[in-house]
Amino acid sequence: MLYTAYELAYAAVAPARMAAGMGAKFWRSSMNPAAESWFGRSTAAALDVFENVMRRYPKPEWGIDSTFVNGVEVPLVIRETVKEDFCTLLHFERDATALAAATGNTEPDPKVLIVAPLSGHYATLLRGTVEAMLPDHDVYITDWTDARHVPLSAGRFDLNDYVDYLIGFIRTIGAGTHAMAVCQPGPPLLIAGAVMAEDKDPLRPASITLMGSPIDTRRSPTVPNQLSKERPLHWFEQNMIYTVPAPYAGAMRRVYPGFVQLYSFLSMNSGRHMNAQYDYYEHLVQGDGDGADKHRKFYDEYLSVLDMTEEFYIQTIREVFQEHTLPEGKFMHRGRLVKPAAITDIALMTVEGENDDISGIGQTQAAHDLCVNIPEKLQLDYIQPEVGHYGVFNGSRWRSEIQPRIAEFMRMAGKEAVKRKDSDISVAAE
Repeated sequence: MLYTAYELAYAAVAPARMAAGMGAKFWRSSMNPAAESWFGRSTAAALDVFENVMRRYPKPEWGIDSTFVNGVEVPLVIRETVKEDFCTLLHFERDATALAAATGNTEPDPKVLIVAPLSGHYATLLRGTVEAMLPDHDVYITDWTDARHVPLSAGRFDLNDYVDYLIGFIRTIGAGTHAMAVCQPGPPLLIAGAVMAEDKDPLRPASITLMGSPIDTRRSPTVPNQLSKERPLHWFEQNMIYTVPAPYAGAMRRVYPGFVQLYSFLSMNSGRHMNAQYDYYEHLVQGDGDGADKHRKFYDEYLSVLDMTEEFYIQTIREVFQEHTLPEGKFMHRGRLVKPAAITDIALMTVEGENDDISGIGQTQAAHDLCVNIPEKLQLDYIQPEVGHYGVFNGSRWRSEIQPRIAEFMRMAGKEAVKRKDSDISVAAE
């Protein structure tokens, strides 16, 4: 009923929202003699704030059509490489001719699969992550689908399906792929790597990079970790899961709605968001276009959210945050016990933020303790000073300090993967 009530409330405020939008245009109109007065500017600003707060934010566009390599602009096209019901594998395909001219060689750059989190926001939240990787890497990313738009006929989607998707995407991209998980997908990516390693899959990734990921949430537990732990599983089933109403394509599907997740995001830092809205109002009154544009750009992304399937959300709460089955050595994938110790030649890097209030220090590092058979030369743990959760994969510290380390690590891992491939060929020949 909550989902239906939410939709009805949105429809109910639609006339007021549209009136506010038209009112803001009226008070800014050059035909209005009071437009430049304090009253006109403040009225237009207030109406603008109201309209923005009350509107629905659609899935953002990537807005990336080129990158710069050695100071030369290289055009790119975003292509759908694989399209599944619950996810699309996107490829940021750079123009080969322009790229060769910019680099002076035709050697392919490392192939990187960026695994975007399925935790409320769209993959476009990693726009800055993608932009920083593009100059020196052949970038792919998982673009998760809003579950409200997936019909019931498509079936279920849980954490095990998530792992299968990752394995399939890595195989599609091909040998030598480097996989990078941002936050939530750390556990499923590590599971995918362990399964492929145990199967001696020739297309297993060259490296895995985990960034701010909840591998073991018992270490330095944060407020979200504690909230997930202190409530019984049936509480989440009763209070967080709702049915998608018509006319969405996913009508009758049980989901964890994006608007519920958004409320959780906002409530964690309610004061900061209230101040941000007031600052936006002040920017509009003062005519500070740059400040207002910066605010709109951030909140257009932050307030656009997607739904997750019930089975994926509940299984994640149970396996990752309550029972800790992966670090306990008890996670089962398709009837088989997952063994991180089976990983012997996939390089592993972990990245954490010193001030991360979502995934505390040590939660991502725990991956090294599970992968006991990876040689020391193929492991790297890095803690970035003075950044929080978002700063691990976006912002100035990400671009100047974290990303260069990841790029260097991937190139080292790529060379080791070539040696591994040559060794595999020799063994097969014998």
